[in-house]
Amino acid sequence: MPGTDLGDATALLRTATDVTLLAHVTPDADALGSALALGLALHRRGARVRVSFGSPEETPESLRWLDVAGLVVPALEVPPSAALLVACDVASLDRLGQLADRVEATVAAGGAVLVVDHHASNTRFGTHHVVDETAEATTVLAALLLEELGVPLDADLAHCLYAGLVTDTSSFRRARPATHELAARLLAAGADPERTARQLFGSHPFAFLRMLAAVLGRAVLEPEAVGGRGLVHTAVLLTDQAGVRVEEVESVVDVLRTTAEAEVAAVLKQKGPGTWTGSLRAEGAVDVRAAALRFGGGGHRLAAGFTAHGELDEVVDRLREALRVPVLLASG
Repeated sequence: MPGTDLGDATALLRTATDVTLLAHVTPDADALGSALALGLALHRRGARVRVSFGSPEETPESLRWLDVAGLVVPALEVPPSAALLVACDVASLDRLGQLADRVEATVAAGGAVLVVDHHASNTRFGTHHVVDETAEATTVLAALLLEELGVPLDADLAHCLYAGLVTDTSSFRRARPATHELAARLLAAGADPERTARQLFGSHPFAFLRMLAAVLGRAVLEPEAVGGRGLVHTAVLLTDQAGVRVEEVESVVDVLRTTAEAEVAAVLKQKGPGTWTGSLRAEGAVDVRAAALRFGGGGHRLAAGFTAHGELDEVVDRLREALRVPVLLASG
């Protein structure tokens, strides 16, 4: 497997007695599911385990059911350093937010930093790495580590892993045969696909409908953008986000990406005055990671993100320019 030191990583986990596992800021099911699956297995082996992320302050509501052992702690309760720190689904230090300093402090204190990730843009910021960009989800790599550790799967572990598979493969639309085989193993171990879908996608407050109406109402289609392949974009303002969960704001791009006339969909989410986080999606012909990298972001070829500063129109202009000469995929 490219970019990995699986044996050393397994040895670290097998001998760990005190472990901090970190997901990226605004964690999704893949990031938190990976951290919780590994954390739960280590917790059961007697290790002291904490799972956290830099922001927001609380676990996204749609993911709370995965934390069956109460392993998640607020960022402020994460110790300055750890004997073993595991970063899950984290491509670069900045994706850890306020917890990024724990990496340097852990190394300075003689501890180990294990990075488990599937992003091609991973910067290898740890001391040990299990990084494979060909894996559809980080939970695929977490499942491999559990197998190497000899940890038998049960329903609680399977739910954490299955949730990551569902989200990062777009409900298995981008999954290879081996990933379907892993999903079958997780279902056999007790993962409930109907419960998982309901928790992750099937329930929204009424405020979500109002937010979606406002945000889609200001969507703009630019057929000539992206080298004539089309761009559809919109913005989620701070005023749109009242009463709406962070995961619902993040889901807007998945609605926008269904636009038939656009190869690329972009959603700019306001985080404060003049601060935006962007989500990019492509249907298959354009590498949006290349555009995200121009903003200092990263991600996957068909799904990437970034942070930008400035007025909305200015950020849209910069994004349009970043996509002006698209990087085409071999299949495009």
